[in-house]
Amino acid sequence: MTMIWTIVIGIIAGWLAGLIMKGDGYGLIWDLILGIAGAVVGSWLFGLLGLSASGGLIGSIVVATVGAIFLIFLSRALRKG
Repeated sequence: MTMIWTIVIGIIAGWLAGLIMKGDGYGLIWDLILGIAGAVVGSWLFGLLGLSASGGLIGSIVVATVGAIFLIFLSRALRKG
């Protein structure tokens, strides 16, 4: 069940990150995929900073959105390379 929630939260985070990171995006599907990966990366980044996602569902969405924004930013930077 945890994997399903990670995917759902990642999809929501990818959609939010796509709205926040306007510009020459990758489209809805790639934003959602980056959101799912961002859920993992966000929790890793917050762990490095010594922070945790408290607040249940909303906290998890915030962490995943931060991770998705980071991945979108990184992928844009590498694409422009």
